[in-house]
Amino acid sequence: MTSPSLSPSISAGSTAVPLLDRTIGAALDRAVAAFPDREALVDVPSGRRWTYRELEREVDRVALGLLGLGVRTGDRVGIWAPNCPEWVFTQYATARIGAILVTVNPGYRTHEVEYVLRQSGIRTVVAVPGFKTSDYAAMLAEAGPRCPGLRDVLLIGSPGWDDLLAAGERGDRERPAAIGAGLSPDDPINIQYTSGTTGFPKGATLSHRNILNNGYFVGELCGYTQEDRICVPVPFYHCFGMVMGNLAALSHGACVVIPAQAFEPVATLRAVAAERCTSLYGVPTMFIAELNDPGFAEHDLSTLRTGIMAGSPCPTEVMKQVVDRMGMRDVSICYGMTETSPVSTQTRAEDPLERRVSTVGRVGPHLEVKVADPQTGATVPRGTPGELCTRGYSVMLGYWDQPDRTAEAVDADGWMHTGDLAVMDEEGYLTITGRLKDMVIRGGENIYPREIEEFLHTHPDVLDVQVVGVPDAKYGEELMAWVRLRPGAPELTAEAVRAYCAGRIAHYKVPRYVHLVDEFPMTVTGKIRKVEMRERAVGLLGLDAGPGAGRA
Repeated sequence: MTSPSLSPSISAGSTAVPLLDRTIGAALDRAVAAFPDREALVDVPSGRRWTYRELEREVDRVALGLLGLGVRTGDRVGIWAPNCPEWVFTQYATARIGAILVTVNPGYRTHEVEYVLRQSGIRTVVAVPGFKTSDYAAMLAEAGPRCPGLRDVLLIGSPGWDDLLAAGERGDRERPAAIGAGLSPDDPINIQYTSGTTGFPKGATLSHRNILNNGYFVGELCGYTQEDRICVPVPFYHCFGMVMGNLAALSHGACVVIPAQAFEPVATLRAVAAERCTSLYGVPTMFIAELNDPGFAEHDLSTLRTGIMAGSPCPTEVMKQVVDRMGMRDVSICYGMTETSPVSTQTRAEDPLERRVSTVGRVGPHLEVKVADPQTGATVPRGTPGELCTRGYSVMLGYWDQPDRTAEAVDADGWMHTGDLAVMDEEGYLTITGRLKDMVIRGGENIYPREIEEFLHTHPDVLDVQVVGVPDAKYGEELMAWVRLRPGAPELTAEAVRAYCAGRIAHYKVPRYVHLVDEFPMTVTGKIRKVEMRERAVGLLGLDAGPGAGRA
């Protein structure tokens, strides 16, 4: 860690390239005019593909169909589906006519989808009939009568969806453009529900300016042009997919490749090879799965140049393998949150490898970041940990219909308080050291799980590891390491972990408990659910409170 200095932990991004002052619909028009015959979208599972001109036609069919149903500017339209072309059509169609797209988590069940329908006042839902073990049609039929604002449910592939497209085919093709001309870049265009750890999730409300610019500048820092082909296995319902994927591509005339409806390591590797992708996205767990697939070496990944790893802290060893084994020499680490559209900081291709594997980069264009004392709010000196805050065009309009919760997150000066702990060095690079809520206090010592996770990743038998705090009568909290072992590795006991740590990290940072698992509890977007891990740990240790190891 850099020694504390008198220089404050605050940094502003470049303003050399101006912000885009247009709506998403206008951005689509510009892409079609500039790149009409370049591929815009490829759906590998169905074998379908569209140029930008063909994409515009599909988008206008959906837009006109929605207008025919009575959807108007400002109405909320829900999308509940895994990654598919119709998701993309709906994203741009709603933007065309100023309807607010509400993205619904594919993992939601009836009570959760009912909450979103009611809280955001969704008028129309576009959904697939079902996905995996979820019967969306049945859940919507159950929840619908309790949602007075809901008028229409459109199931993709059903006669109702076909009727929508047929009506759109007959509609006035000039109408979406006429409506678009009256929209402002500052209008709300998207509501994304943050995964709440307590209570119901909050609906982060984002504007055209928020997400179009974020996608554009992320793409700029990735060096995107119309020649790029971006493999997007991360969910569209989250900012990673729909902003860093779809809008980064749109704003550069690049192509989005959908490898599968949901993440599958082999399908992703096959898509990269078959479609000659230049960029690949994923959270660390996805890259770990791809790198450890038994057939990894069979796939030609030679076209890969860049990509984005984000969503949760990236282990240094994994990042090195992505560069060395996957050929992603310009891979970028991004940091952000839904409420900031999402990216606030990003590594650059020209950054030294050490910076790219150990930090989340520097602040993005037209943004500010600072590290503040969580108690006083004062900006701390560089090299000193504190809460990361961000300000600028990317900060959400607010939580939908929850001004009190908005005021808790965004202060009077416009700073979004992330709840993440970070350290800024003298060059402005940021290292995320954990969550304020994840920090473990053991016998008065503040311990950041990320530091211990990074160390345990150097163990030759450890594939992945997460560290959480668990209650302890003597110290208040103790450390528990959840470990995924490499295939064929021997059982790893708490004693063996302690022996590995001895003399290499401080004694109070050595996990007392080790729990071997095949997988971690995760959200649909691939984020580790440490809250659930702590809850499970309490139950496990209630059965066996002594040191040891077990397999879930």
